[in-house]
Amino acid sequence: MSEEIKNRSVRDFLKNKYFKFGFWAIVFILFVIWIGSWWLLFILPIIFDFYVSQKVNWTFWKKRNATTKSKVVEWIDAVVFAVIAATIIRMFFIEAYMIPTSSMEGNLLVGDYLFVSKYSFGPRMPITPLSVPFTHHTMPGTTNLQPFSDAVQSPYKRLGGLAEIKRNDIVVFNFPTGDTVCVEQQNPDYYQIIRGQALQMKIEDKKSGAKLKTDVEYYALARKLVLANFTIAVRPVDKRENYVKRCIGMPGDSLTVKHRLVYINGKPEEMAEAVQYKYVVHTNKLLNIDNLKEIGLSDEDISHHAPDMLYSLVMNKEELEKIKSFKSVTSIEPFEYEIGERYSAEIFPHSEHYKWGVDNYGPLWIPKAGATVKLDSINIAIYDRIIESYEGNKIEYKGNKIFINGKETDSYTFQMNYYFMMGDNRHGSADSRYWGFVPENHIVGTPLVIWMSIDQDPEKSIFDGALRTDRLLKILR
Repeated sequence: MSEEIKNRSVRDFLKNKYFKFGFWAIVFILFVIWIGSWWLLFILPIIFDFYVSQKVNWTFWKKRNATTKSKVVEWIDAVVFAVIAATIIRMFFIEAYMIPTSSMEGNLLVGDYLFVSKYSFGPRMPITPLSVPFTHHTMPGTTNLQPFSDAVQSPYKRLGGLAEIKRNDIVVFNFPTGDTVCVEQQNPDYYQIIRGQALQMKIEDKKSGAKLKTDVEYYALARKLVLANFTIAVRPVDKRENYVKRCIGMPGDSLTVKHRLVYINGKPEEMAEAVQYKYVVHTNKLLNIDNLKEIGLSDEDISHHAPDMLYSLVMNKEELEKIKSFKSVTSIEPFEYEIGERYSAEIFPHSEHYKWGVDNYGPLWIPKAGATVKLDSINIAIYDRIIESYEGNKIEYKGNKIFINGKETDSYTFQMNYYFMMGDNRHGSADSRYWGFVPENHIVGTPLVIWMSIDQDPEKSIFDGALRTDRLLKILR
């Protein structure tokens, strides 16, 4: 009997309104300390009223102190709790994400469903707080209905995390140049479309013998053309498309690519095993595609140049060693883009002064918070987007002179850290080589685990090989 009385006393104590208030008040205060937004303490009186004074019926959809609940009230209770809990989890801890492209192939495949950790690098506080729960930049089922309002924009703030970003970490981030989007054609991005149109106009004028305009004039004409032919959407930082790449360059690093190989501060990159390159493979007979798939190559990795016995294969080190053992393979040559090829309108910093390519790039210094760089009429092309778009200044040019916020200057001190991202599929990745640096306020988190993986081949069904069971619950590194 005494044990029963003791258990009843414990239950009564746990149900006591002052205990409930004290417990949740402590939890809430710890949360406020974590996020550092002290103004949220005004919610404490609401918690006190909810559990103790009960002047306001905060659960207005049900009668207060009702002894029984209807099914409708139970459903509403469950939905409200689920929405609040899921929103907090998604905002501060873990969010689901799907791999849409093959740029990280070798580690991540198209159709991989990931859980992304936001607490690893520290969760970012919402920059656009007025938004529909569980949506991103477009309302599901529509093409351009934005489920958010940018009337309120909060300053960038990141909470404490478990670790800092390290070189070779896989990182999920908001696409830096995704601030402006052509809704009908989002790949290539808006800025790449503008550069391509401007370059095409310049080429046509050269062919026709017309008087050439300045680059500024060509870009202005290209913008008018794009605005006339596309629906344009503008997205704040946290509503831009999510990308996933590997962090190759850290703030303050100097990065160079020489004949496909990456050098950081003059030393060869410690390349991840999953990194892939394209190879030209010569054979004396046709290769069996099934055999290629057995060693790990996908359809996107294989290109046969008929009628020759010539293949372009995208492979990592392990796959390369396996293909060397094929008796029908007579030679393998590393593929490499030539200098100048694909540089003008595509390769960052998109300037005629930097004739860099995919496989020969740099040297490029990666900006670091607090560091100062000397500016001139040539290297301003590397840093102008940082200064204007990411750090909110205005740049003007008068001859070779540079003016920032109306003041002539030859230097700039960076406010944020920046990162250089590359895909593991080095010849099939639109990454920092194309669109530049990733600001620290664009960082979302890091992938933890693949919880589902479905082959996107339309000819396969979930019951016919589409479900990649060997990738389920795979831990990512």
